[in-house]
Amino acid sequence: MNAVLVAVIVMLILSLVRVHVVLALAIGALIGGVVGGVGFEQTVSVFSDGLGGSATVALSYALLGAFAVAIARTGLPEVLVNFVVRFVGRNEDTRKKALSKALIFFLLALVSCFSQNVVPVHIAFIPILIPPILKILNELGVDRRAIATILTFGLTAPYIFLPYGFGAIFQGIIADNMAQNGLDAELSSIPRAMALPTLGLVVGLLIAIFITYRKSRSYENREIVGAAVEKQLYSKGSIISAVLAIIATLIMQWISESMIIAALAGLMVLLVSGSLKWKEADDVVTEGMKMMAFISFVMLAASGFAAVIRETGHVDLLVTQASAIVGESQAAAALLMLLIGLFITMGIGSSFATIPIIATLFVPLGLDAGFSTLAIIALIGTAGALGDAGAPASDSTLGPTAGLNADGQHNHIWDTCVPTFLHFNIPLFLFGWLASMIL
Repeated sequence: MNAVLVAVIVMLILSLVRVHVVLALAIGALIGGVVGGVGFEQTVSVFSDGLGGSATVALSYALLGAFAVAIARTGLPEVLVNFVVRFVGRNEDTRKKALSKALIFFLLALVSCFSQNVVPVHIAFIPILIPPILKILNELGVDRRAIATILTFGLTAPYIFLPYGFGAIFQGIIADNMAQNGLDAELSSIPRAMALPTLGLVVGLLIAIFITYRKSRSYENREIVGAAVEKQLYSKGSIISAVLAIIATLIMQWISESMIIAALAGLMVLLVSGSLKWKEADDVVTEGMKMMAFISFVMLAASGFAAVIRETGHVDLLVTQASAIVGESQAAAALLMLLIGLFITMGIGSSFATIPIIATLFVPLGLDAGFSTLAIIALIGTAGALGDAGAPASDSTLGPTAGLNADGQHNHIWDTCVPTFLHFNIPLFLFGWLASMIL
């Protein structure tokens, strides 16, 4: 049996039965490595060596968590929350509540989309923006699964369609890897090829908001992780310092392309301005690391999992087996190619890291099946993105969970991964398959 399928299926089943996702990734990797003939000791060694692949990302998220806690102590989130409360009001006017929910949904979608292309900070905004508004969402009866789908949509759709920010990186990876495998593709043609798959994501988002999660859901008003017990005192100076720190973070992210440098820059602005006391810095960093520890450890485990999958060599075998099954049927070939992409990305947790793997396999397979260049782009781009929404180890799901679970009432698997998988991967799969058929 194919080791990739075994490893991913084991990981997903364990996650769904509420085994911690870090343990699920480790157990899935061990079983996959043994099934793939790597051997137990070698699998452990490969998994351990692979952990370093996400060390930079893990440290980035830890520092971003520290920055988020520091910003919270300046009073800026409280100011924003007070403004929203005044705007929303506290009455039972159904129409006003509906309009308030619509405005919050729109703003969150806009900010999350901007985080990929306009100001490419990815998930850095989530621990700053989401925890302070949880009590407002509770008052409005918002189902947090709807917020999870909105955030994941904004973290996914823009980069697969728009050639800016992270989109430029993603589409550049597609073009470069296709060229390396003997098929030249113009960058300008990639958005055209990815238009239909992106439309599938839009359809999934609308279904989630207006049908699946439109009803109210009750949550308790609990203390936010990292929030101080006593009410924070703030001044105009601390608010200005917080705004300057955020601007500094965005600028350094843009210049250095490093979340570590960006978070450090923001923290230094707060320290130098006096909004964050030096004697408080140790507590702030510790609280921030606690808040983002979950996402950091999952990313580390996912890196080890991906290393084991590659070591087995069964990714190539999976495609060879698929080729033998489909024969000359384009429809069947596209179906199996997308399934392969789904399994690989669900295991690795990164569409960016999946593209180099599947491009090596999909270009010759696509050419043999008679697909056009645009159709092959659509298949590679869609297969890479499949699983990014819904994968337990994807930062597109880990980011929303980190914000929405700040008070311990949002389960990563059942409240983020399952909803985003159902509403995004299914339509993305269908629309991606349709694109490959008509392009």
